Amino acid sequence: MNILLVSQHHSRSPQAVPLAGAFLSAALAANELLSAACRVTLWDLYPDSSPEESLEALLAAAPVVVGISIYLWNRSSALELVRALKQRRPDVLLFAGGPEPTVDPLPFLQDGLFDFAVIGEGEITFPEAVTALRGGRPVAGIPGVATRVGDAVALVKRQPTAMLDLLPSPFLTGVLDLSRATGTLWQLTRGCDFGCSYCCDPAGTKESRRFSLERVEAELRVLAKSTLSQIFVLDSTFNRDPARAKRILRLIRKYAPQIHFHFEVRSEFIDQEEAELFAAITCSLQIGLQSANPKILAKVGRKLDRDDFARRIGFLNGTGVIFGFDLIYGLPGDSYGGFRRTLEFALSLYPNHLDIFPLAILPGAPLAKDAVSLGLRHQKEPPYTLLESPTFSAEEMTRAASLAKACDIFYSRGRSVAWFNGVCRGLSLLPTALLERFAEWLDGQTPSVEEVELGDDEIRLLQRRFLESCFHEQGKKRLLPLALDLVDYHHYYAAALLAVPPELPDSDELSQRELAGARFIMAGSTRMARFSYEIVDILECGEVELSEFVRNFRKVGSCAVIYPRGGEVMTESLAEPFCRLLERLDGRTTVGEILGKLAMDREEALSFLEFAVAEGIVVTAESTVSS
Repeated sequence: MNILLVSQHHSRSPQAVPLAGAFLSAALAANELLSAACRVTLWDLYPDSSPEESLEALLAAAPVVVGISIYLWNRSSALELVRALKQRRPDVLLFAGGPEPTVDPLPFLQDGLFDFAVIGEGEITFPEAVTALRGGRPVAGIPGVATRVGDAVALVKRQPTAMLDLLPSPFLTGVLDLSRATGTLWQLTRGCDFGCSYCCDPAGTKESRRFSLERVEAELRVLAKSTLSQIFVLDSTFNRDPARAKRILRLIRKYAPQIHFHFEVRSEFIDQEEAELFAAITCSLQIGLQSANPKILAKVGRKLDRDDFARRIGFLNGTGVIFGFDLIYGLPGDSYGGFRRTLEFALSLYPNHLDIFPLAILPGAPLAKDAVSLGLRHQKEPPYTLLESPTFSAEEMTRAASLAKACDIFYSRGRSVAWFNGVCRGLSLLPTALLERFAEWLDGQTPSVEEVELGDDEIRLLQRRFLESCFHEQGKKRLLPLALDLVDYHHYYAAALLAVPPELPDSDELSQRELAGARFIMAGSTRMARFSYEIVDILECGEVELSEFVRNFRKVGSCAVIYPRGGEVMTESLAEPFCRLLERLDGRTTVGEILGKLAMDREEALSFLEFAVAEGIVVTAESTVSS
């Protein structure tokens, strides 16, 4: 029996991993009879393939059974694909799984679109369904399988698996191929201990179930030996059990310090020790703030002590951990003014990024049951976004969306955490006022700015142009050069941080190299930039107060190279002759020929180049070709 488990991904990214299908495949492979009789293929589809291409590829695989995971974001495209597949191959058995069918299976079973749906966790249900299909028996009545009976759904519920270690691991069984992967999803926990009313838990339980630390360590050993550079940890509250979280962080430091991990955490469980453990590995944290108003949060089943929140975020800032906040606008009782105050509070804590969403009234979530009585008017189809409420008008929802977009471009993608608040103070503007101005400025640009099309350097140029207009309008032109220095430096710093440094020569190789006859070029990981002020003075000031700095320092100009080395980003301020030398390195002209055209001391120039080669600032032209 040829079975295809289809995953439609939002984009080609390190997170595009068919983890749900991999768990089902591993469960089927653990059954000797089914494993011998069935061939399971994990089938990935991406938006850059047309629906026609996806359909033809599926048909060419000659499936007998096709299952597809359906989430909020891919529901429409999944249904379109299934209709076309059913039309071309009506004999193929189709089943749905994932959060959307689990919450409300009837729409997927109507009109014979799907033959059945797997509800909730499928690792036990799926093999039982396949066994029935192979034996020519109906799947109706199998716990966890939903079928249609007239205009209703027949379903015998199956309780979620209590002992998660009983489920075969996609990593330990080799079902997921990591040989060429750059990222993966790694599930440590299922369920959630908290009851936020806007959240839907399709598994049907509010209690966390965790894979054992023995399984976690075994999987981590496998992951550490792979080509992965990023791992996205699937655990809605990684640090819910602080002792367990700390043990896992120590395991990561032991086995996989080279991999970047993404965690979701709650602030109330962060302490100094945990912050230091996060800082000891390569990671980033996402923290659900949602609103800075405790009364608003209480209406959706959440709590907030603002002082405690700020204190615990201080542990992260003090240890240099990368973190961001989730914010929601449109919560019951909230207003546009309340959202602005939440944004002000969030920005005052120096998050590296902010993810801002409109409230979604998800089917199956407790809030959906009270939507009418609360006056929450929302979309009836995915993404179920709030349209308006008694306290948040439709016009204000549009304004909030515009402010969220501005924050994403200017603050998060613009990597402005280190200088944003200082620039706001220099302009005598509240952070939200600056972002609202940026939103209005973006709307006035011709041609219009589409966020999805913006690259990092384009965002830097937008920031520069916008700040030029702001400082001129505020009559503070004398502060502008420093502000632009900050924009440029942190842009280049972030680029160097993400760049792959070149392989460094050893001391023997360097001592034997004839530099004057070599042809060099700046390494792809190196950024060279010119600044209005001495960059070292700016960096030594820490968080720069624009007015105070301009009063105490002169615009002497500087040139610097910014480059990665040993897991850190180095900044070297250079004398002007050395900058001109680096600018002339083109990979074709020898160093000796370049020095013949520059009024430089030859010995000093060669000594500097030896340093630049040893640091990975420059590389030979031959090495760039070979790489």
